[in-house]
Amino acid sequence: MPTRFLSGEQRRRYGRYAGEPTEEQLDRYFHLDEGDRAVIARLRGEHNRLGFAVQLGTVRFLGTFLDDPADVPPSVLATMAGQLGLPRLPGLDGYRHGRQRWRHVALIRDRHGYRDFTLDGRARFRLTRWLYALCRAGDDRPSLLIDRATAWLVGNKVLLPGISTIERLVAQIRRRAAHRAWRILAGALTPEQRQHVEALLDAGRPEPSMTFERLRAAPARRSPTELIRSLERLDAIRARTIRPAIPEGFPPALVLRLARFGQRAQPAVLARLPEPRRAATLAALLHTLEAAAQDDALELFEALAARRARAVRGPRGRGHR
Repeated sequence: MPTRFLSGEQRRRYGRYAGEPTEEQLDRYFHLDEGDRAVIARLRGEHNRLGFAVQLGTVRFLGTFLDDPADVPPSVLATMAGQLGLPRLPGLDGYRHGRQRWRHVALIRDRHGYRDFTLDGRARFRLTRWLYALCRAGDDRPSLLIDRATAWLVGNKVLLPGISTIERLVAQIRRRAAHRAWRILAGALTPEQRQHVEALLDAGRPEPSMTFERLRAAPARRSPTELIRSLERLDAIRARTIRPAIPEGFPPALVLRLARFGQRAQPAVLARLPEPRRAATLAALLHTLEAAAQDDALELFEALAARRARAVRGPRGRGHR
């Protein structure tokens, strides 16, 4: 399973400003209360006061301290300077290269309770459990999980780790959740169903009446002959009673995702899948096969009926002109 999910641009934007914050974001993350102002008032020099305020707003908004504390949008500098009553924006070159900025980082972390993700086992456990619950519910797209993990860390005052750390964590959680789901679905196959599917997948012993490919093949043309084949396919699926009973509460999104893969993959590819993924994929496919075949047949019937109706109306229309 891959561990690098984000594009180069997404990785560059991680823990960085992606443009100007909105007015709502400026009000929420960059507001200085009385306690903040009291701490800042004890600092010497306008550049130190502005630098401290900018770092405080940045960590609230992004969840991290920037390598260059002055690398912020102009609206952030203007908002902080205005709250501090600075008549002009002081230069921050001295601040970004001085030691004082690191003392401010330590002060902000201590005063506002920011924790290090790599050192706080409790925070890592809570985030892992929360993301695992999302995966079990079917919301396991990597980019979505990374976005939600970032928002969770910011909201819980846990400093963002490196993007590779987050990607590895998401990959581990998705792998665990996937294996659990596969085991559950594999267990839904009865021994008889499993034996029947094995026979269908065996390219050397295909059933003479209905092969695995025909059982899952959607109509290729809009013709009466194809409709007959679709109905035969539906009857064959129903006659085999090979629809596994999925446990109640299992996320439908996970079933559909595996079923789509099983529908597209070649039988040889399915046969080579490791267990329990192989059995889970087949269980998901078989669970949805009857409904898919029924929908295909109904759609084809409606298309043929509509075409027939147009053909019947055509001569009458020409006769009345």
